Amino acid sequence: MILNWDPILIVNIILCVIILILGLSRFKKTGIKMATYIAFAFAIFGVSHICGFLGLKKALEYYLVAIRFIAYLLVIIGLIKISKKINSSKER
Repeated sequence: MILNWDPILIVNIILCVIILILGLSRFKKTGIKMATYIAFAFAIFGVSHICGFLGLKKALEYYLVAIRFIAYLLVIIGLIKISKKINSSKER
């Protein structure tokens, strides 16, 4: 296995881990589930980046497209839920 020491991949992995930790800690403190959608989405992005770091990007190309698609969907769902919550609180 050849490791790809691309600084962009390494920074992306680190940032994904940070966002995952922040999202889960936010959920733990507030109980707001939307934070978990964003956290898990970035965990999935992190898996994608780790595959690139491990040199598996080409071998898993189609799976990585599906993985990233799911991650983007989680972000979209989280943002929609947040905007619905904001709109419902404004109506009160």
